[in-house]
Amino acid sequence: MDYVLTLLSFGSEGWGDQIFQGVLLTIALALATLPLGLLQGFLLALAKHSGDPNLNRAADIYTTIFRGLPELMTLFLVYYGVQIGLQALVGLFVKDFYIEINSFVSGMVALGVVFSSYASEVFLSAFKGIPQGQYEGGHALGLSNYQTMRLVIFPQLIRLALPGLSNLWLVLLKDTALVSVIGLSDLLRMSNVAARVSKEPFLFYGVACAIYLVLSLISSVGLTRIEAWARRGEVKR
Repeated sequence: MDYVLTLLSFGSEGWGDQIFQGVLLTIALALATLPLGLLQGFLLALAKHSGDPNLNRAADIYTTIFRGLPELMTLFLVYYGVQIGLQALVGLFVKDFYIEINSFVSGMVALGVVFSSYASEVFLSAFKGIPQGQYEGGHALGLSNYQTMRLVIFPQLIRLALPGLSNLWLVLLKDTALVSVIGLSDLLRMSNVAARVSKEPFLFYGVACAIYLVLSLISSVGLTRIEAWARRGEVKR
């Protein structure tokens, strides 16, 4: 037992510092990806809901691609593909210029596009759950399209989309483990390093599992409270 506590301790003899830094990076990556994915997903849903054939087709192609590709493949495409593409483009104008894509940014973009492709379907379903009379009522009050969306539609949209978005957040939180393959020192990577060095894989992978579970439980509690707050004005039947 003392040996286990020593391995998990903070300081030079344990791996507590590294594990804690990995947890912080995992949380930071998930929180940084969330607004990006939500914004992209909302814009995609607007495109699908607009009735414009070109926008509908473009949004459908986007979501079909990134919902069909494995998340790990998308991560590799962003991390390696974008870097190679930018290097080739810049090389047309500047010689001997090297571009390196940041691992954190690559992970955020890759997870963001996957999240947005699923979030767009959640938002689209929420749009379909709002009666057409809500739009007509906003226009009857003299509101512009933007004001109707912001003041009338958007609050209802968020309330309807919250359950689906809550599930996507939990998936995103777990998908952050994928960034370990591109060298980002997240929770899984630091646990893997500690397991290999200490030769105690069951201990450190078990700790990582417990931490992911705790993060999911905390998220579930927080999301439940957010949903309750969003529905505070509903009439109970």
